[in-house]
Amino acid sequence: METLFLISNLLVMPFWLLMIFLPRWRVTERVMASLWSIAPAALLYAVLVLPNLAALLPALSNPDLATIAALLGAPAGATVAWVHFLAFDLFVGRWVYWDGRRIGLRAWLISPILFFVLMVGPLGLVLYLVARLLKTRAPTLVTEC
Repeated sequence: METLFLISNLLVMPFWLLMIFLPRWRVTERVMASLWSIAPAALLYAVLVLPNLAALLPALSNPDLATIAALLGAPAGATVAWVHFLAFDLFVGRWVYWDGRRIGLRAWLISPILFFVLMVGPLGLVLYLVARLLKTRAPTLVTEC
């Protein structure tokens, strides 16, 4: 499990490094334009979960804290959860990257937000939503005054 855990980090880190440190590079734009950037982590998750789906579904369909804690307390469960986080955080990060560019947010603002999405996913998403709200509302507020 330790090896899979380490590999999972390597599957997503190149994409994060490109988005955060080289956001305007054509290679970054080309790579992140494809949903295939998310596929390696999602495929690893599928490989880990599908063979155990029959055992996992009862615990996940009617979750209680003790059962989930037991699942996450084992190396296999923690690895599966970690890959889940990595895959979804990268999906959200990719959306932040492209949506921020679409609405005209500068790379110097998006890069730190992407770092927060990588490290503390939901908090990074909230930061982006606030920045997005300020950017998209600012012209309206100015013209209404």
